Amino acid sequence: MELKNILQFLDDKTILITGGTGFLAKVMVEKILRVQPNVRKLYLLIRAYDQEEAIKRFQKEVVGISLFRMLKEKYGKNIYTFLSEKIIPVAGDITYENMGVRDNNLIKEMQSQVDVVVNAAAVTKFYERYDVAFGINTFGLEHIFLKVNQDALNLLAYVSGEEDGLILEKHCKSGSTLNGKSKVDIDKEKEVIEECLKQLMTEKATDKAIASSMKNLGIQRRAKRHGWPNTYVFTKAMGEMLLGDLRMDAPLVILRPSIISSTYKEPFPGWIEGIRTIDVVCAGYFKGTISCFPGDPNCIMDVVPADMVVNAMIVTMAAHVNDNDSGIIYHGLKIANTILCNALNGLYTDLSQKLKIGIGYADLYKPYTFSKIIYDDSNLKNLHNLCKENTDDDVAQLFFFYPTSINWEDHYMNRHLPGLVKYAIK
Repeated sequence: MELKNILQFLDDKTILITGGTGFLAKVMVEKILRVQPNVRKLYLLIRAYDQEEAIKRFQKEVVGISLFRMLKEKYGKNIYTFLSEKIIPVAGDITYENMGVRDNNLIKEMQSQVDVVVNAAAVTKFYERYDVAFGINTFGLEHIFLKVNQDALNLLAYVSGEEDGLILEKHCKSGSTLNGKSKVDIDKEKEVIEECLKQLMTEKATDKAIASSMKNLGIQRRAKRHGWPNTYVFTKAMGEMLLGDLRMDAPLVILRPSIISSTYKEPFPGWIEGIRTIDVVCAGYFKGTISCFPGDPNCIMDVVPADMVVNAMIVTMAAHVNDNDSGIIYHGLKIANTILCNALNGLYTDLSQKLKIGIGYADLYKPYTFSKIIYDDSNLKNLHNLCKENTDDDVAQLFFFYPTSINWEDHYMNRHLPGLVKYAIK
């Protein structure tokens, strides 16, 4: 790896970011525009029928939110001129060929200009419809890769299972499973989905019944069959397998972040959008709808602030953009502790407790609230050391991403939980 000036790397670069209205994509867009206004262009793929709808979603769901207040303060009345010069909202959908982009001229333009592709598009619900999660988390990667295969592809993945012990920074090998009992055949999974949907249509099932059947198909009959605890991580793992088969010698970076929480300090502390993963428990506790939740109070809960994830994404791009043999995995910025348990007065381990959320919901989070997994992050440590050695202190701090120095009690009590109340629970 070579890592020179990160700000210089961003200078005059054109970047395609998918999942343009998503939580992490917005943090990344804001960061790049704030620290390197000389970036050439950001194509922002937004799920929309046409360009007009994409622009409306961009204005309302991206620029219109509080995350961009520092940029608005900096540019004042010129903010929209600046944004129009730097950002091109693109109507599309990665579940379709050509990423759902209907304008062939725009596709050719992106193919000729894009330097780096960042895929931040994902269905993140653990209990999602299998067809929906499969279309985005698995085959969506193929549609991106085959259409805009440029200098570097930077991806986010979360592929962990339920096994205990050390998890290395290694690729999900094509066809491999976590339980070793069967082989994953991605084409077969696609056929299973199509056959199930066809059968449901033949039976004239209601939309509600179809949604329920597809959710159960994903988590009970497919994910758990191969050793994954839920549909989300299973479809993400298959996406990694698919890219491994496709990439040849193209530069590829896969970042597997742990649970992403609110920002640590940039653009300001505590910003978060929506109630995410473990914060469902926090929100329910605040609202009085969850009185207790099963979990191990001594369990290490792997979380990471969103701004550190974005910093790591940018640094990995700068380090690997010309590395055709990369194909590297980075484990995602772990190392939190049981502060949340203390903040919520302790998580209950007695499963006989009456849970207003229901045992089924608690079971969905069981792989994480009782986890004994330790994630290897040797690659991430090496990158962190490389960043410190090859950049000056100011730039290293600007893109700081290794959270060992975080005071987690202070972060949760004075940044994350207040931010959750202000921006998500409202």
